[in-house]
Amino acid sequence: MFRYCLLPGLALGLVANAWADDPIPPTPGALRAQPAAFEASWTPVKLPTGDRMALAGFSYLVAMNEDWGVGPSVYGAARGKMGGLFTMGMTAQRRWRVGQHGHVAAGLFAGAGGGVGSEQVRFGGGLMLRPELSYRVEFGSWYTGLALAHTRFPSGNVRGSSLSLVVGVTDGFFSFSPTDEGRRAAPYRRTGLGIDEVLPTVGSYRPRHSSIGRDGLPTRAAIGKAGASLRQYITEGSWWGVEGAGASTGGNDGYMELLFSAGQDWALSAPKLRAGWHAGIGLGGGGNLDTGNGWIVKTGPTLRWISPWGPSLHLEAGLMGAPSGSFKSTYTRVAIGLPLDSTARRDEVFTPTSGTVRSQALFFSYQHQPGLRMRDGRQEDIGHLQMLLTQELSEHAYATVRAGSAAWGSAGGYSVGLIGAGLQTSPVMKGRLNFGGGLLLGAAGGGSVAVSGGAAAQSELWAQWRFGEQKRTRLRMAVGQWRSLRGDTQSTSTFDLSLGYAFGAVSR
Repeated sequence: MFRYCLLPGLALGLVANAWADDPIPPTPGALRAQPAAFEASWTPVKLPTGDRMALAGFSYLVAMNEDWGVGPSVYGAARGKMGGLFTMGMTAQRRWRVGQHGHVAAGLFAGAGGGVGSEQVRFGGGLMLRPELSYRVEFGSWYTGLALAHTRFPSGNVRGSSLSLVVGVTDGFFSFSPTDEGRRAAPYRRTGLGIDEVLPTVGSYRPRHSSIGRDGLPTRAAIGKAGASLRQYITEGSWWGVEGAGASTGGNDGYMELLFSAGQDWALSAPKLRAGWHAGIGLGGGGNLDTGNGWIVKTGPTLRWISPWGPSLHLEAGLMGAPSGSFKSTYTRVAIGLPLDSTARRDEVFTPTSGTVRSQALFFSYQHQPGLRMRDGRQEDIGHLQMLLTQELSEHAYATVRAGSAAWGSAGGYSVGLIGAGLQTSPVMKGRLNFGGGLLLGAAGGGSVAVSGGAAAQSELWAQWRFGEQKRTRLRMAVGQWRSLRGDTQSTSTFDLSLGYAFGAVSR
């Protein structure tokens, strides 16, 4: 059962030490400890052509009760010649204890995505289902095991069952009630998703002369990209995180990358100016870029200036490439660091300093786009599955990240990644209903959708209903307008229906 995931005594210890001296503490015991687990998997898949590939999967599951865990998952091609195949969605998992050091788990992933297809390999509308039954052996907080997994794109012809390797580590997910929003707190440890800094990024790749596209021709044009990074600082100037980006200019719409990254910087003569390095490894591909099996690596120097007001300016450059593909490039990137925790602002190890509880929410979203223009000129209604993360910055302002892919229609492989901000009203009807609206910018492309360059924007107006225990469950409906921003632009209306889980996290 999921309750075994917490390290012995960790939950009680952290709850007991949740509050330091503070002039306005929330209700005692408001810090909630939930078991959580980070899982990685390796799933071989045989393609209709007889070729073999493998999907690397990553999931973060939070226990909703003793037996059930739910959370986001992403799968990407990591073996074969399908670099650029990505799917993103949600996993629900049920666990049963077997003996003292083992458990059985049954899970179902539902998400959307795809990659470069052909007449022989088709991902259809993009919907992917992956049921799994596994047995895991535990070693302290770690566990590993084998799973029987079935990977299926229902409207395509990619499907198959195979043995999958699973590795996981257990942890705790600590949060406040969303109803504590706006109150002061000094928790003993990070709360919520543990993000210290969010960085919207823009940059470019300049392919080297040896780079050859999937069409066999040299790749020369610069490729603009837009994305975001999430960081957690470990010690002074030392961090790790996750970063994602997609092509926004250069005719390679559909290119997408997702990397785990780490870095270190040191203060120069001016204490707020720091220089260092960073490196990343992950999966990428799409467009006309040849990334082979999908693995990409990058490394280079960094420069960071921390402003007196908290936000920071990041400049990065370096080399990146696909070890099994021909795509090799230099890169530059600029980012604005927006601190959510004091570690990102003061370059120190986490300490129990006072902050304000702000609401975060993770949504699983269905988005409908009518009359989207395809590359062959026809128009088609497209249904998406997307992940939506919101972070309240104040009572009336919020930031948001949206990412997902087409699931229904014939646009399999079409993906979108957007980041933005908006304004919202205070809740009415006993704190259950509120309204808001915002603007998001980012990248979109891939599949058969006509998106020139890849840059895209979306505006939205929404209404949100809060219900359930401590108003943690959120139902959100939104209408808006989506538009491509370069070349032969197009636009369409959007309708969203999202179900989410909210929690309070301390921001400083």
